[in-house]
Amino acid sequence: MSKEPRSAASKLEIVEPIGDRVLIRKDEDRKQTKTGIHLPDKIEIPTLTGRIVAVSAKVDADKDYPIKKYDRVLFNPKHAIPVEFEGDNRLFVIPVEDVVAVFKREE
Repeated sequence: MSKEPRSAASKLEIVEPIGDRVLIRKDEDRKQTKTGIHLPDKIEIPTLTGRIVAVSAKVDADKDYPIKKYDRVLFNPKHAIPVEFEGDNRLFVIPVEDVVAVFKREE
């Protein structure tokens, strides 16, 4: 039985999207309505918002896509590919075309 060196096992793994894609951490589904009604565990209000975790080099270089890391976005989950990387499984790789809006603060 061989063991990996400790330094190789402790390196962090990252997910880097390629092509016209971005990596999004989906916001948690709400368990309560706006009026304060708590929903049972099996019922959730689906969210289509999240934070950009990583942007592919191709998207980053394209000025037609004004999105960057840490932006909060609204996205269409139809083509989202789940990334089984963390226990909460809220990471998704999506085509940049499925980002439909970016939340910005008014200056």
